[in-house]
Amino acid sequence: SGGSFRFEGCEFGWLVQTIDNKPTPNLDAFVEVMKAIPDRARVVVTYKHLRDMHTLNTSIISVDRHWHRKMSLHVRNDKTGLWDTTTLAEQLPAAEPQPKKANFIQMAGAQHPAAVDIVRSFVRVSVSLPLRLDGFPKGRKIGFGLVIDAEKGLVIVSRAILPYDMCDITITVADSIIVDGKVVFMHPLQNYAILQYDASLVQAPVKSAKLATTPIKQGESTIFFGFNQNLRPVVAKTAVTDITSVAIPASTTTPRYRAVNLDAITVDTSLSERCGSGVLVAEDGTVQALWMTYLGERTPNGRDQSYHLGMSTSALHAVVDDIKNGDRPQLRILNLETHIMQMSEARIHGLSQEWIDRVEKEDPERHQLFIVRKVDSDHLGGLMEGDIILTLNDRLVTRVTDFDVMYRNEYLDAVILRKREEIKLKVSTVPTHEFETDRAVVFCGAVLHRPHHAVRQQIKKVHSDVYISLRIAGSPAYMYGLAPTNFITHVNGVPTPDLDKFVEETNKIPDNTYFRLKIMTFDNQPWVATMKKNEHYFPTIEFLKDPSEKEGWRRVTYEQGKVKAGQGDLPEATQEAAPGDVEMGDEGPMA
Repeated sequence: SGGSFRFEGCEFGWLVQTIDNKPTPNLDAFVEVMKAIPDRARVVVTYKHLRDMHTLNTSIISVDRHWHRKMSLHVRNDKTGLWDTTTLAEQLPAAEPQPKKANFIQMAGAQHPAAVDIVRSFVRVSVSLPLRLDGFPKGRKIGFGLVIDAEKGLVIVSRAILPYDMCDITITVADSIIVDGKVVFMHPLQNYAILQYDASLVQAPVKSAKLATTPIKQGESTIFFGFNQNLRPVVAKTAVTDITSVAIPASTTTPRYRAVNLDAITVDTSLSERCGSGVLVAEDGTVQALWMTYLGERTPNGRDQSYHLGMSTSALHAVVDDIKNGDRPQLRILNLETHIMQMSEARIHGLSQEWIDRVEKEDPERHQLFIVRKVDSDHLGGLMEGDIILTLNDRLVTRVTDFDVMYRNEYLDAVILRKREEIKLKVSTVPTHEFETDRAVVFCGAVLHRPHHAVRQQIKKVHSDVYISLRIAGSPAYMYGLAPTNFITHVNGVPTPDLDKFVEETNKIPDNTYFRLKIMTFDNQPWVATMKKNEHYFPTIEFLKDPSEKEGWRRVTYEQGKVKAGQGDLPEATQEAAPGDVEMGDEGPMA
């Protein structure tokens, strides 16, 4: 059952009373009930907690028999000291989904009926992550997505809800119909992803949102429509207080996806602080901006900070229109981070009066330029930290949208100010198809993958392509001190610059044998770890992105240096909850 039994509140101590209306007084009864439940089935579970045996809780779970295909029994062997494993049941295939019918709620008391009819363009998106990658702190997230094409089932959602595509996505339409979703596109910078569901399974009046083509302006009246912590729609008349270029703070302890180089919208209503999903909508129902959650830094007390901000829909059309037409955009970007610079600061840097006059003339609303704050570790040269960007392809750059020219061009003609000198450069953009993690290795309880984009944004030099993203509690990796954000550079003295070489060298190590890892910390401090391999509880498992698989990923399990028959199973220990893992996201119900 793996990660199916993740209840709200405490991480352990639950006593399951019934599953699918069948009593489970002991493990034998539990096994017989679970054997008969197919993959992806949703069943009712009742349970109590040891701290409160008087209260019977009821919940609905989705049974996971695809990431955890086998039901296994573990029994201690007193002779060997090991826990012997016996397979009790193989996976039962999921039932074929059937079309279902539903209607949306009506907000009869609303003053702007065309605007609040946008409720028919929202669906609830639930994401379950079987393996935490890319430094993402949660195992489950819930939020709302906006339907941008009802006929094709296309939905846009925040990447704070959908961080990467190794996941299970369920979409709830009209609080009634539940269908599976799949990832279509993930934007590398702007904090949104586009997913798709099978529209033929939904017999409900879902409406495609009409996205504005012109940007909303500061001071403009609008209607805020969002979803609060209780997943309820709320609406308020408001106005745009500010539109400014912001930088979401980086998480220095655990690099993870964050939006960079964005224009953020704020509004004059307290509802905006309590809603992580929503829109700004005109009275005629045109969506002027998305309201999304942006994942930020981890605070010193261990809390993950998030921000609720708006993003103009006019910036979406370049990507959304391609996807509606069936294309998959292959974006290119300048691999750097910028922040704004006012004219007073630019003068001190040596900007001439002619450029200041041009900025004031061409953009009377934004008297600003952009300075390069940070370049990625794989930066190819050209722009440097501290450069002030004046033009790209002869276009003055005063807004984030002026950078959109980078998405379709391999090279850009730039005019910059560097050390009080005006310079013309030809700068190269980088493709983004390798930004998303497409391979992960679980070795001795350490989750390894190529350093993701957030790492490359924050570090000057990538020491190897074997990056420790997570360690499993109780594993050899945990016991011997392997830490997330470290890089493995050598195995028994042999360089391991990438995952291929790492898997090759570690497969040479016999079970229950000590070996050495040379490791480099995120702060460039080398150290050596001596570990003992344990394949009985922590076999090496490799996950490879494979579109031919239903889940989109293929598994390879190694034992004694060879591929084990079958795909293997995800170790149960990976489901151990991190602090806050079983909580709902910023858009989930309040405890």
